[in-house]
Amino acid sequence: MGFESFISKRYLVSKHKVNFITIISLISISGITIGVAALIVVLSVFNGFGSLVTSFLISFDPHIRIVSATPYEGLSQEKVKSILHEIENVKGISPFVSGKVLAYSAGLNQVVNLKGIDSLSGNDVYDIKPNIIFGDYSFTSENGTAKVIVGLRLADKLQTIIGDTLTLISPSGIEKAITQLSLPSMQKFIVAGIFSSNNNEYDGLFIFCSLEESQKLFNYKNRIQGIDVRLSSLNSSFDVQKKLKAKLDENIYLVNTWYDFHKELYSVMQIERWTAYIILSLIVAVACFNVLGSLSMSVIEKKRDVGVLRAMGITEKSILKIFMYEGLLIGIVGTILGSILGYLVCFLQLRYKIYPLDPMQYKIDALPVEIQITDFFFIAGVSMLLSFLASLYPAQKAAKLNILEAIKWE
Repeated sequence: MGFESFISKRYLVSKHKVNFITIISLISISGITIGVAALIVVLSVFNGFGSLVTSFLISFDPHIRIVSATPYEGLSQEKVKSILHEIENVKGISPFVSGKVLAYSAGLNQVVNLKGIDSLSGNDVYDIKPNIIFGDYSFTSENGTAKVIVGLRLADKLQTIIGDTLTLISPSGIEKAITQLSLPSMQKFIVAGIFSSNNNEYDGLFIFCSLEESQKLFNYKNRIQGIDVRLSSLNSSFDVQKKLKAKLDENIYLVNTWYDFHKELYSVMQIERWTAYIILSLIVAVACFNVLGSLSMSVIEKKRDVGVLRAMGITEKSILKIFMYEGLLIGIVGTILGSILGYLVCFLQLRYKIYPLDPMQYKIDALPVEIQITDFFFIAGVSMLLSFLASLYPAQKAAKLNILEAIKWE
């Protein structure tokens, strides 16, 4: 143990008495502890909600989507597929054709998003099959009529059930009917399944059909609109995107990740996260003001001791270190206790769900929490930085004390 650290510990913790300065130091430690713990818990909750939202979204969204840069021209899937097969972490590839159509059933109509996918390869990219709550996952035609899978909220709006007939009218067919006074391009489908994805956008606006039927309805013939890709790891999406952009002509192909589909949502979530972090950091900042106050009073109380030490040959640098160490010790103890307390609260929530939620209303049974080690290091770093800055001024004042005045002071 160094000389400076030994003296700083003796100044902070006295075995013989508990004075006003010691009480303020304990309050400072308590404030830092509460602030650090609150930051860890709140950021862990934000992490939990972020992961929960992402899991809901990517159940029906691909990790990467490749589309033509020029609308309605289609995509050369052979070239794209050959490149994708060369890239690691690619788990599934599914071509698609999608667009808006008018859905009509039993006198009710609704503008919806129709997405045509390959029934086999689609299983490797989308989580439609596990989320079907009524009927089954089937696009196979029955008696010449193709099948579709409808979202739960949309089925409720159109008052359709399994086995009902649904008529879909494409926009291109409507335009042709108006300009050429002909019948619009429409097609009848049988509702084969109803899914619930916990995503209101998909449940209320999406219908899935076979790739061939969507090509007919949107007049794509043998072309596709794009290719959806599922990776073995969501975290590798951006690396794979960079590789694809390097191999594909950006004037012909657009490569987007799951983040790009909902960039506005994630931006808002990130702003909320940083706002909460800044507000809760004020708790730590206020506690560090207490550190400044307690050290300033400690300098006044130990003025004679400082003078004696300086007269014995202790340098200004050592005096500076003594009081800096004292302030940093308060910050270290508060940060460690706060980290332990924050981790304990998160662990109890994960293990015992001490803050439950109504699954019928929130779709989850407890407040989501996700502990990330990077948050601990970041919060600890900020806490220690604030403690360092709070210790700097009183430590400099102590180091600059006049030796003669300090010794004569009583």
